[in-house]
Amino acid sequence: MKLQLVYPSWPKLKKQTEFHLPPHGPVVFAATVPEDIELTFVDENVQKFQLDETADMLGLSVLLTCQLPRAFEIADHARKMGIPVLFGGIATMLHSQEVMEHADSVFLGESEGRMEQVFEDFRHNRLQKVYDYMNNFPPIETVKTARRDILKRDLYNYRGTQMLDLVHASRGCKFNCFPCCSGFLGGKQFRPRPVKQVIKEMESIPNNRLFIVDNSLAYDKEWLIELFTAMKPLNKKWVSHPLMDDDKVLKLAADAGCWYVYQAVVDTSDVIKNRIERLHDNGIGVEGTILLGTDDHDETAIRKLVDFLTQIKLDMAEFTILTPFPKSPIREKFEKQGRILSNKWLDYTCAKAVFQPKLLSCEKLEELYNWAWDSFYEDSGLQTKMGELFFKVIKREILDGTYRRYNPRKKRSFKIKAGQ
Repeated sequence: MKLQLVYPSWPKLKKQTEFHLPPHGPVVFAATVPEDIELTFVDENVQKFQLDETADMLGLSVLLTCQLPRAFEIADHARKMGIPVLFGGIATMLHSQEVMEHADSVFLGESEGRMEQVFEDFRHNRLQKVYDYMNNFPPIETVKTARRDILKRDLYNYRGTQMLDLVHASRGCKFNCFPCCSGFLGGKQFRPRPVKQVIKEMESIPNNRLFIVDNSLAYDKEWLIELFTAMKPLNKKWVSHPLMDDDKVLKLAADAGCWYVYQAVVDTSDVIKNRIERLHDNGIGVEGTILLGTDDHDETAIRKLVDFLTQIKLDMAEFTILTPFPKSPIREKFEKQGRILSNKWLDYTCAKAVFQPKLLSCEKLEELYNWAWDSFYEDSGLQTKMGELFFKVIKREILDGTYRRYNPRKKRSFKIKAGQ
């Protein structure tokens, strides 16, 4: 049986430098596909998609809401050609009712231990319209090493620099942040993978740079200590979402190769200021994630917040407009208040106001969003700041003999050691 798996393209933000990380969802899913399935993969963000008319099934792995319009186009075309379509992924879970209109089958939830049944049903002409495993999580020990062999690795580099490989060490999130869907998607219980399995997967990744995509590395101190201690000998350099603000954890993270973290900056408090200072004191860079358009944001508050970012010397900043994604607490609130203005999913890129702000017009919020990007990067552009952040990690890699330079002509990378 042949399965063509596709990761659809989506519109990129004009204020951000366009580069492409190897997708995570498709390679994690691929590890759950039975070995007798012939699987091919197309990442439409870096490859031209052409429907394989000899495929027995088309799979669509959809992460983002704004990927859905393109996913629907691909699915509708495949079904017209007589090829059944299976949908999965985060956006599929958030928009399941709408997705069903474009699918022969929809898979909801985590796929470990479940795909054998799906393909067995397909072979016997009893494919179900919905496989619903939401809130029915498989044992975390059953998560296998992702199948990165389906990726064309030479497509994931930026100006000769290999981009980060994505990996996860845990699932679930005990927090219920108002703009986030994580509680709905992965449950509100923290589910750490066994450290030995995480290390085994990290060892299998040829890339020296990783992005640990867990919702947060700020839950279980003892597990973090075990994880970072085991990671240190790998000599990997890595990025993550917030780290636990603890002296021992931060020191171990830095020793284990933590390069920089994404840290939400929600206000101008000393708590945020001190957290950034502590990360910097440990040699860890910080890319601030700044959400604009909350109910306490008027023009003065947003301008004050952007000024604060400069004062605390963030290495980089990523601005987004609050976006009420389905299944998030803020979506439920705005729906009750009648403040949702658009369900045009192509606009759900976090760069447009698709709801009515409380203290601003939509036009003013979008204007301030553009101003925030321009203001923060006024003295040195985004690419310059990104280059400075990359230069720091390259210096570390050269010193420890792990730096690899990608050669696009030969389509391979090679090591550069100190003194070369």
